[in-house]
Amino acid sequence: MMAEVAESDFLLAQRGVARELGAWVIGAVFDARNRLAFALADGTLHLAATEEPWSSVTAHDAGLLSACADMQEGWLTGGDDGTLMRTAPDGTVTKLADYKGKWIDHVAAHDSGLRAAAVGKALHLLGPGGPLKTLTHPSSVGGIAFDAKGKRVAASHYNGASVWFVGAKEDKPRVLEWKGSHHAIAFSPDGTHVVTAMQEPSLHGWRLTDGQHMRMSGYPGKTRSLSFTARGRWLATSGAESIVLWPFFGGGPMGKAPTELAGGDEVFCSAVACHPQHEVVAAGFGDGLVLIAEIASGKVVPVAPPTGSPVSALSWSPNGALLAFGTETGRAGFVDLARR
Repeated sequence: MMAEVAESDFLLAQRGVARELGAWVIGAVFDARNRLAFALADGTLHLAATEEPWSSVTAHDAGLLSACADMQEGWLTGGDDGTLMRTAPDGTVTKLADYKGKWIDHVAAHDSGLRAAAVGKALHLLGPGGPLKTLTHPSSVGGIAFDAKGKRVAASHYNGASVWFVGAKEDKPRVLEWKGSHHAIAFSPDGTHVVTAMQEPSLHGWRLTDGQHMRMSGYPGKTRSLSFTARGRWLATSGAESIVLWPFFGGGPMGKAPTELAGGDEVFCSAVACHPQHEVVAAGFGDGLVLIAEIASGKVVPVAPPTGSPVSALSWSPNGALLAFGTETGRAGFVDLARR
């Protein structure tokens, strides 16, 4: 599909910048003020400025496993050294918690002041003042997500997912059961659905109003990346040769075929990220190709050319103007879509 596109036709050449950072890009993370950091597996954060040179900060002495934006500004990271670290926009690194050498596989934060770190079976919740509570699961946590309001946190694990009310006096989860191993997890923007990506090549969803199950299968590969469109009408996923989009309107995805965009090169999609305002989805592929697709028209815009390494991180800035990407071999870059 992209074979005939010249390098100069990619947005990166016209309105972007890319660097070789030398280690697996775990996350391309924008904070609430549209500032970008690339979190690398070697424990460093690279603060990518649009105008001035990029700066590098060592957040973890050992490997960095997980990264997200931290509340109002800065970044939250978890390492295989057991430390939960916060990096401020000026590069100051603060240790928020130390789980003594246990791996912090997943981190999440919410604007309300909540942070979450998954360590084995435990989900540690922290507030601005420090630890709040620890929520224990039947097996290792495969993924965590806050709902849009920050009232609930969901964790995936073996045989399903657990949804907890953060402010509950007594911590008893609503357990969403489905056999198998569950990993990446997402709340729909309106908080009515929870979806997980499974170890086998399929997704599973639950409608929270009545517990209705939703099976979304037919993938040739494992799905690692999930992203709802801004209004929750579509769920974009990786795991196939195209971007796979499931409809979450008109009764949801059950019994419906998904929409597929931008496929045909026999290279699997490895990352997806939906635009924060529009029904547009960015996708990264196993060969390093990055593109943007408009859902309604199917129109595709090439962003970055293939470099031979899978796209491992992909995200939009909150204002929707910047799209950032990173690969397993350490290529990292962004494009400025607002630039004239």
